[in-house]
Amino acid sequence: MVSPGSLANYRRKRDPTKTPEPVPADGAPRAGKKKAKASPPTFVIQEHHASSLHWDFRLEHDGVLASWALPKGLPVSPDQNHLAVQVEDHPLEYGSFSGTIPTGEYGAGTVSIWDHGTYELEKWRPNEVMVVLHGRRAQGRYVLFPTKGKSWMIHRMDPAPAGFELLPAHMSPMLAVADHLPPDDGEWAYEFKWDGMRVLVWVDGGRIRLTSRNDNDVTRSFPELRGLGESLGSHQALLDGEVVVFGPGGKPSFSQLQHRIHAESPSSVKRAEAEYPASLVIFDLLHLDGASLLDRTYDERRSALEGLGIGSPNWAVTPSFTDVTGQEILSASIDAGMEGVVAKRRAGIYQPGRRSRDWIKVKNQRMQEVVIGGYTQGNGSRSSDFGALLLGLPSAGTKRLTFVGKVGTGFSEASRADLLADLSRLDRATSPFDASLPTALVRGTTWVTPKLVGEVRFSEWTPDGHLRHPVWRGLRPDKSANEVRRES
Repeated sequence: MVSPGSLANYRRKRDPTKTPEPVPADGAPRAGKKKAKASPPTFVIQEHHASSLHWDFRLEHDGVLASWALPKGLPVSPDQNHLAVQVEDHPLEYGSFSGTIPTGEYGAGTVSIWDHGTYELEKWRPNEVMVVLHGRRAQGRYVLFPTKGKSWMIHRMDPAPAGFELLPAHMSPMLAVADHLPPDDGEWAYEFKWDGMRVLVWVDGGRIRLTSRNDNDVTRSFPELRGLGESLGSHQALLDGEVVVFGPGGKPSFSQLQHRIHAESPSSVKRAEAEYPASLVIFDLLHLDGASLLDRTYDERRSALEGLGIGSPNWAVTPSFTDVTGQEILSASIDAGMEGVVAKRRAGIYQPGRRSRDWIKVKNQRMQEVVIGGYTQGNGSRSSDFGALLLGLPSAGTKRLTFVGKVGTGFSEASRADLLADLSRLDRATSPFDASLPTALVRGTTWVTPKLVGEVRFSEWTPDGHLRHPVWRGLRPDKSANEVRRES
């Protein structure tokens, strides 16, 4: 219930000798209750980086600031309702407060003023507060209404600002074409290629959601990245990037990333995080504060991305090079132990889900995504294990595979055990390949439904379309079998 109240609850929670917040003395008159001349009531919204980021929404009313905590901030569109948790009234002096509340004190954390201004009061009832805000960032008609206990909702009644677009619920990332470096004609920017897992990152109300290339939610797998949302504060954004684990010498390690990809239970995620901390490398910005950037050029999106000031030990924006040649960047990537280079057309737009020649990837080693179609029995000490995996690529126009070779090296003991467990759940009676394979090759083979995608390193393609000297790199659960294409 909203009603004029004392500041007793506010004072009880704060010690003026320990916090910089204004704490009027008990019995002191409530500032501003009587005014020589009527003036519009004020509001303030304070961004509060406490144990959980939220925004404090405060309305001047009857000599105090009636207050609600908004975990996701103000809704910008009438299509959204946001939670508003009613808290104790605050003194009017709090409307100008910004600073750091010390650790151990109530509401410990940093407070800054997100917006302030005046408002028109349309209704103030126990079960409904309707106001029209006139601020620099917050403008329009809003209504607050209780749901249960101290929980309220806040709803925007006006239409969203012209041109405003909600964050899309789903999106597929743009993909690159494997080829040689393009000509150095000033039309291209060059970025390092990171040996990680592609993700899209939704940021809304200080919270993040990470999805893999095949739209699986992987947020819980990387808890060390959650702070990115809080660092962006009230920004609503959709980012494109890669999760990377850095190994010895600070080089990206795909094998160590495997430990993070396959950790599923909370305890295993915690152990993997401690041993193999992940970082997020960001290279594109697709949506920002109600505006889609998909039709903006690479240069425009890049400028907006750099303007966010993203940077910490766990996340950073990848460098972009426009004043050097592609060969210089490729040579630098080899020296740094990177996977390669991606050339991006500076005038190109972002094309979700498409493999476009506006992005050209050049790898320092030949690598190929493959689909597992079966496995052979191990010999000797590995009789209870698999010997080699039979690999294929999707056969055009069918649901079968074209055989491209088998791989029996590059597996760790842990990856063997995990892989055998995954394969045993996919056993089938018939071959998934589109042609019969030599008897000597498939003797003792167990066929599997072609769902598991992996990646191999190899020396070259043979004239008959097989991988020469393939070495296993790991599974790619972020990719679907029907996406796999011959790249090299």
